[in-house]
Amino acid sequence: MHLFAYLKTGPTALHAGGWRHPDAVLDDFLEPGRYQAIARTLEQACFDGCFFADLQGLYDIHGGGFDTYVRRGGQISFLDPMVVLPVMAAVTSRLGLGATLSTSFLHPYHLARALLSMDVLSKGRMAWNIVTSATDLEARNYGMDEIADKAARYERADEVVEACMKLWKSWDKDAFTLDKESGLFADPAKVHYANYEGRYVRTRGPLSIPQSAQGHPVLMQAGSSPRGIQFAARWAEIVFAPDAADDKMQENYRTLKQGIVAADRSPDDCALCVQTTCIVAETDSMAQERADYVNALATEELNMATVSANSGVDVSRLAGSESVADLAKNQGIHEALSMLETVQRERGAALRQTLERRLPNMIVGSYKTVADRLEAMFTSGCCDGFVLTPVMFPGSHESFCRMVVPELQRRGLFRTHYTGTTLREHLGTTPGR
Repeated sequence: MHLFAYLKTGPTALHAGGWRHPDAVLDDFLEPGRYQAIARTLEQACFDGCFFADLQGLYDIHGGGFDTYVRRGGQISFLDPMVVLPVMAAVTSRLGLGATLSTSFLHPYHLARALLSMDVLSKGRMAWNIVTSATDLEARNYGMDEIADKAARYERADEVVEACMKLWKSWDKDAFTLDKESGLFADPAKVHYANYEGRYVRTRGPLSIPQSAQGHPVLMQAGSSPRGIQFAARWAEIVFAPDAADDKMQENYRTLKQGIVAADRSPDDCALCVQTTCIVAETDSMAQERADYVNALATEELNMATVSANSGVDVSRLAGSESVADLAKNQGIHEALSMLETVQRERGAALRQTLERRLPNMIVGSYKTVADRLEAMFTSGCCDGFVLTPVMFPGSHESFCRMVVPELQRRGLFRTHYTGTTLREHLGTTPGR
């Protein structure tokens, strides 16, 4: 199986109460040492890689402002991951390193240049978590009135990735001669213009960055809508998928793999990794006590603000009869909107109380219990691996690496050492088209 770590440049990931836990470290989230330490931990455990979730701004949907997220410690990016990742690359040699960057706001030349520079310097360990973004607040930070509709965002995303792929091939692998005696530095015949022109973006090139050890960054994507799955089937080498009931995950897995085949790719060229939150301890009862304790630290206000942020709907003002889709307009993550519509339909008058208690689904138990569950999901066709989302930092990732990884290795489910040097080698994939 494949293992990736979900990270934030701040003390809060997905769990609204994790930063309040006594074991959560808060005095170093603006320090490089924090990120270097977790990179070493993950590499020692032979993780495929890690990536930073990101948002270009502060969530201000809930209650019409950012008060709740700031006051209660919501999921905020306090640093730009593209600045943090080189710090992590410098102290590792195998761990994959991913950044979340939006095709809706950034030009392909900028994206291609920054990502390939990191891929070259890390010797082929960079991943791009491709997002189209889903909030008006980010659009306004880039001079727009609102986010474009989903269809247009994905059309632009296809063009942006097409342009990046052309730019990443600006230099042939054997372009450099570096012959001091003859004075030939590189062969200009092996450098190429991109000359890409689409409906939304255009770029001439050539890029000034040569190819990396893995050719170009690995492409990662998390869209769960039908159009998002279509995009993933064409491009993605890693898909970050939501947790769900086993039959739903199996259905999602089959749908993605069928789409990949329809896109004339091998189903093995894309690894579907399910978002998984684990609370692990020496025994099941100890783990349950830990889960109960940290869940009690989550404030109802921040739980609701998180639902608002993900759905694009201010749930503090949501009545039972209002249309979620109409309120969200072009905003919101597909999975979050579906969840909110389901809760609204099934709970009715109890909608607010249900949302106040909203927390991530968790696997809670001893290291053997957690390994049992992961093995069952992996072997039953739910997924190819997992994205581990921490409750508290760094303890969640550290305990998983220390306790669960050795058990997975003992069962022959996870590598005991790296056999390659690049992220694409860890995955065993070939790029999308």
